[in-house]
Amino acid sequence: MSDTAASAASAASADAAELFAAAFAAAPSGLWSAPGRVNLIGEHTDYNDGFVLPFAIDHRTHAAVALRADARVRVASTFAEETVEVPLVELNDLFPSRRDEIVEWARYPLGIAWALLAHAEGIPAGADIAIASDVPVGAGLSSSAAIEGAVAMALNELWELGLSRRELAIAGRRAENDAVGAPTGIMDQMASMLGQSDAATFLDCRSLQTQSVPLGFAAAGLELLVMDTRVKHQHSTGGYGERRASCELGAATMGVSSLRDLVVDDLARAEDILDDVTFRRVRHVVTENERVLDTVEVLRARGPLAIGALLLDSHASMRDDFEISVPELDTAVATSMAAGAIGARMTGGGFGGAAIALVRHEDVTAVTEAVTVAFAEAGFAPPHIFAVHPSAGAGRVTSAH
Repeated sequence: MSDTAASAASAASADAAELFAAAFAAAPSGLWSAPGRVNLIGEHTDYNDGFVLPFAIDHRTHAAVALRADARVRVASTFAEETVEVPLVELNDLFPSRRDEIVEWARYPLGIAWALLAHAEGIPAGADIAIASDVPVGAGLSSSAAIEGAVAMALNELWELGLSRRELAIAGRRAENDAVGAPTGIMDQMASMLGQSDAATFLDCRSLQTQSVPLGFAAAGLELLVMDTRVKHQHSTGGYGERRASCELGAATMGVSSLRDLVVDDLARAEDILDDVTFRRVRHVVTENERVLDTVEVLRARGPLAIGALLLDSHASMRDDFEISVPELDTAVATSMAAGAIGARMTGGGFGGAAIALVRHEDVTAVTEAVTVAFAEAGFAPPHIFAVHPSAGAGRVTSAH
């Protein structure tokens, strides 16, 4: 973790504890945190039972939590003024059918509580939860999974559920899908739960089997820059759901349970029987799965300096076949490459958010300045550009002060 990230994490941890004291007039019994993630490659493959290669980053969400004497759950956050309070027994009535009655930010922690109730014997003790984060919201770095992970780790411990990290990730996906209403896959939650320092998590989204893949960025003299366009996106609305529906249509028309079951050699038949838009959506997912497998192989055999072309091909596929890029993302990718990046691509669900660039350490300043100038010349809002480092997954931060 960089000194800057460590300082931000410490501040977020302190903010969570201070908010807890202010909102609930007590001290938390502990602090838990979970990281956001960058997806190195493998976009929109997760909900198609495919392959992804994310890594947890050194930006985290912190949750200060304590049990209550009654069976109510209260949640507070530094990014909202209101405190939301719900009896635990009402969560099954609220989710998923009445989720719109809960303000969206609160659906993440309350959704986790709801998902974990299925593993509890009876109704457990209530909980007070205060959340603070230094994961940029809306940048495609999965600030949502970081919230889910931090709260899940806390409640798993305090409710003595004994669930594994994989089981907590599955609970996080259920919360995101059914309590929040975002049709995402399980990549984000698995990355946040299973992250390791200096490694990516190679995840088979069908079997949920994982392998840790060493990245070796520092040893190769590389930095991974996140170029946050500040164009906000929301997974629970719009184009994300449309892309998922297209993938499901393509799989059904091709006679397979998911696009995971297709390989590049199947694309000629797909082009014959699918309409143009559905075919291009399918082609992205099929070729992206292949790129993930190739990236894992190249990282192991040749190291991170050799993956640049795969990152660029991934971006072109998302831009042209899946049509989820925006001008700001394309500008960030093209400009960073022109300024010396090894490889670059948009990351996350698309329609905004961030791009990433793999950059030699000595080129970081030049790439940052070039992208900033290009955004200004195009009339875009100034980007937020920062380095991230592969980091550990969710866990307890500290006991009560």
